[in-house]
Amino acid sequence: MARLEPYFPKSHGKPRVDDRRVLSGIIFINRNGLRWRDAPKKYGPLKTLYNRWKRWSDKGIFAQMMVGLAAEHGEEKTIMIDASYLKAHRTASSLGGQKGGRGRVIGKTKGAMNTKSQAICDCKERPLNLFVTAGQVSDYIGAKALLSSLPNVDWLLGDRGYDADWFREALEDKGIRACIPGRNQRKATVKYDKRRYKRRNRIETMCGRLKDWRRVATRYDGCPKVFLSAIALAATVIFWL
Repeated sequence: MARLEPYFPKSHGKPRVDDRRVLSGIIFINRNGLRWRDAPKKYGPLKTLYNRWKRWSDKGIFAQMMVGLAAEHGEEKTIMIDASYLKAHRTASSLGGQKGGRGRVIGKTKGAMNTKSQAICDCKERPLNLFVTAGQVSDYIGAKALLSSLPNVDWLLGDRGYDADWFREALEDKGIRACIPGRNQRKATVKYDKRRYKRRNRIETMCGRLKDWRRVATRYDGCPKVFLSAIALAATVIFWL
């Protein structure tokens, strides 16, 4: 709690209900994928839990927690980038008559409604930054969004989905060497360090651990900010506390 408290918003007027109890209830709900009405009574009124979760998610508090703690990573050598599909539950994917979901960041891929999580992690499998897009959006978009936040390291590992000339040039401008295999459509073969590339499994392990949290593996929240908060909260608890 001492590490998280600096990221809590200041309380105005009436003091907030016990932060430790409410945050513990929010973590319990997200880890187990429960409805808010199913929260154990020891965590307090469900309305208090939900309101705190929604307000802090809208303000980006949970994302700020993860990014703030991740800033202490100390990684200087290698980072990895990857994307992971997260299936949207019908409560989140119901478009309500709005074509394309209009801002819900949900897309249809291979017969299912999905959101794609883009992530960067260090050599210790700890996430450094996160970003979500609709499921059908290419990895290029996520790479472009995360490019400015890349730390000053020597190497970036990525799969073929990130094989683009502009991305390689952008990494080179930052002084980062790309270890990314070339797409099959390339006429010229792209050389890369195959031994170093094997380390990319660490980010896949990280994504798998995040999906152990039910509200991350399945998207129940219609609001993309709230869903991103669920991923950031899981990352914070699993890797940074």
